[in-house]
Amino acid sequence: WRLPVCMWCKALCHYSQVLSLIVTMDTQNSTQGASFSFHGDLQSLLKPALSSPSLDYDFTDAPGIKDPIEALGIPHTEVEAIVVNGTSVGFEYQLKHGDQVHVYPAGFSSETTDLTPLREPLVEPTFVLDVHLGKLARVLRLLGMDTLYRNTYSDSELAQIAAEENRILLTRDRRLLFYKCIVYGHFIRHHMPTEQAKEVIARYQLSGCIKPFSRCLSCNGLIRPVDKSDIFEQLLPKTRRYYDEFFQCPECGQIYWKGSHFDGLIRKLKGLKLFPGES
Repeated sequence: WRLPVCMWCKALCHYSQVLSLIVTMDTQNSTQGASFSFHGDLQSLLKPALSSPSLDYDFTDAPGIKDPIEALGIPHTEVEAIVVNGTSVGFEYQLKHGDQVHVYPAGFSSETTDLTPLREPLVEPTFVLDVHLGKLARVLRLLGMDTLYRNTYSDSELAQIAAEENRILLTRDRRLLFYKCIVYGHFIRHHMPTEQAKEVIARYQLSGCIKPFSRCLSCNGLIRPVDKSDIFEQLLPKTRRYYDEFFQCPECGQIYWKGSHFDGLIRKLKGLKLFPGES
């Protein structure tokens, strides 16, 4: 059968357009690649099979850069700076084919000086701790840090408190830090409470914020001086006889005085070696 020349031309033109669209769609959906380098102790957080200093990452479309970082095992809260092709970027950056990505933790220097902040700085850091960090909570409260802790907190409660109150979530469970709503968080590396406390103080540069014996070790409330006469009936006979200066938490009623336990707390503080001139 035969068609007029004009109809053949239209058919060929339409076929060409369809073919061009198919090629375009195939190009858009084809696998692309970028290279990631993780610096400092971020390397220790990578998935076990990913130990190379430079990792090739395949992707389609244009994912936000936070997605591949977390896919490789790094919680977004552990990242302080991202440099792509020599330029600092934020979490909103969309990954492109051929990108060379460098990811930095807090306290690690980058050759790029003008860094894009990934989150608003906290004027006065406050904390919420997971169920594994009860002893650390007491040490941080001893140092005067606003520290929420309860051994019944669920994962969702911890995420909600951290998000709503802009608290730093401290955890030994790295999975918690992948919650999208959490802006501030830190995966605790050390196992001993005193070492954990030093890790937190160094991570958030809190040496100047330490106010020992200002918070209740039981509930986190701010303690204040109290007249002995107001609490006399609550004191044991020897405490009544030998001590006159007392402090009390208005939140839970816990009473404090400088007894034999106080010397132990002083030794614990000195053991942290957080103050200049300590030996």
